[in-house]
Amino acid sequence: MSANRIQHKVNHVALVVDCSGSMRQHQGQLIRVVDEFVAGLKAESDSLGHETRISLYSFDHKVENLVWDMDVKHLPSMRGLYKVNNGATALIEASLKSLDDLGHIWEEYGEHSFLQIVVTDGEENASGGDRRHDGDMTILGPWLDRITSKMGTLPGHWTSAILVPNSLAKRTAQNYGFPAGNIAIWNADSQEGVEEAIGTVRAAATSFLRGREKGVRGTKNLFAVGQDLSVDDVRAKLEPVPADKYRLLKVDEEVAIRSFVDSHPGVAYERGSCYYQLGSRVQVQADKEVIVVEKSTDRAYTGDAARSLLFGTGIQGTVSVKAGCNPELEVYVQSRSVNRKLKPRTRLLIML
Repeated sequence: MSANRIQHKVNHVALVVDCSGSMRQHQGQLIRVVDEFVAGLKAESDSLGHETRISLYSFDHKVENLVWDMDVKHLPSMRGLYKVNNGATALIEASLKSLDDLGHIWEEYGEHSFLQIVVTDGEENASGGDRRHDGDMTILGPWLDRITSKMGTLPGHWTSAILVPNSLAKRTAQNYGFPAGNIAIWNADSQEGVEEAIGTVRAAATSFLRGREKGVRGTKNLFAVGQDLSVDDVRAKLEPVPADKYRLLKVDEEVAIRSFVDSHPGVAYERGSCYYQLGSRVQVQADKEVIVVEKSTDRAYTGDAARSLLFGTGIQGTVSVKAGCNPELEVYVQSRSVNRKLKPRTRLLIML
């Protein structure tokens, strides 16, 4: 390779969406929020100077490619492409086909990374044949072998993730080979759940693209936030909170937020004034503010750009997130609850 050749970053994103009969109630909304997801990919790619290409798949008992490796800038709306059918759920077959298809992309030039995100509201019941009626599960065996083998041999610059409807489906996805940190649960029974699911996917894709700037080409902790932030990013884009306007309190044991605050002299609980340290997965609603704290100095930063910096530009709804591992920064989320349980070995930020 020529020493003068520019190794531009190329991202290949495959969004694989369930279109089985149970998704009918979500069809219209899903089209809109996927369009917003694509718009977010475009905005983040433009900001970073990346080339991002997207493929779209839908699946019930059949798997269909709707868009193939198209420059995200030119993707039309999902309207007219995505349609819910009455079929079953060939989840394994859809996951494998999209991975196999992406494997045909030539990688000789450029620095390529691959991101597959599967969204389903049900569990496997159709790969190799629709088993809703005959109940024959023996045919599934070879498909299980194929997906576990595929997931176990993905190169390091490939990331495969999935959104599932419940904890049982999460365990099943882990058995297929999806890394635990790349599996998120969404509420498939509500319209708000669709908003949250795509918001979560969009935040994850934003984090993925930003991680590329730091040399991370693949991850097994996709649905985490904050690991891609740098102190320089925070200082440049957010506003410092005056040191006399907040306090940080160490939490030693699990305790309700109100009683914890009221037990400290000089502060009193007020709804909306407390920010818990982000740890395990929580839902962060659109009206919740976030604060970033520099660990070495305890300096706090916030502002209108804070949510965009963490979750991605233009994300308006609820997102389901957990804290990524960042040695320099901590993320704090506003709470309006009087009985939220604070976790040991975390801190609480109180605005004075």
